[in-house]
Amino acid sequence: MAMRCPGSPAGGNPISGRSSWSGILPSRGAQALMLLAFTWLPLLTPPGAQAASGDDLIRLLQNKACPGCRLQDADLVQADLRDADLRNARLQRANLSQARLDGAVLSGADLRFTSLQGASLRGADLRGAQLEGTDLRRSDLSAAQLDEGALSRSHWEGAIGIQPNQLNYAQLHNAGVKAAAEGRFPEAETFFSQAIQRQPEAPVSWAARGISRQEQGQNQLAAQDLNHAAVLLEQGGDTKGAQDLRKAASGLVKPDGKPPSGNGFGGQLLQGAAAMAGALAPLAVKFLVPLAF
Repeated sequence: MAMRCPGSPAGGNPISGRSSWSGILPSRGAQALMLLAFTWLPLLTPPGAQAASGDDLIRLLQNKACPGCRLQDADLVQADLRDADLRNARLQRANLSQARLDGAVLSGADLRFTSLQGASLRGADLRGAQLEGTDLRRSDLSAAQLDEGALSRSHWEGAIGIQPNQLNYAQLHNAGVKAAAEGRFPEAETFFSQAIQRQPEAPVSWAARGISRQEQGQNQLAAQDLNHAAVLLEQGGDTKGAQDLRKAASGLVKPDGKPPSGNGFGGQLLQGAAAMAGALAPLAVKFLVPLAF
């Protein structure tokens, strides 16, 4: 008669056979894979997924110096971090809304998807910082040091102190489009002028500035912009577009040189009157649109 293992279940198989637990326990191969997973999983976790270090947070608040610190997801709302040393700090997704960071050194810091909304960053050093998805809306960037084009993937609407050389051509043009869409035509004209300085051969910005100027009653200047945009379009082979621009420009200035009374075609269109008459209506549809980066 076959003997049973003393610790085996009543319904277990004899020693010569398999234990009844074999249907429940994982195989040796599966066990090896599980052991491997538990061993290597911590090493495979991306740095961005690590939580902020409590020691680093205390060090920052006490000393205002914490280069290279792990501060991901930290809550630093309204924190006073003026002149703080945060070089190469990992601040992904941290909340620094309304924080005071004047003169702070943030060079090389990882600020991806960090909220700096309403923060004061006057004179801060942001050279080499990662700003993808960073919320800089309504922040103060006066005299802040930024790499050229560093704000191309961040949100900076309403921020003050931004210099034109910190924005690329598409950003400047798109800022003008947004301002025009909100009826802020003097501001739109400024952005389009800065975009033209960056890329003077782009007819879309000349035409957009012409529409913005017409909205302000500057018909003579608007006509000049539209005519120049027509020249650029013609050089690019768009004869039909050039004709449309010249026709619109001629309607802005009478033969005696006086501007006719206008209806503000661009603004009316942006406010929803897409079916209105006038030569500038289709131009607004074509040129008052954001550009891809």
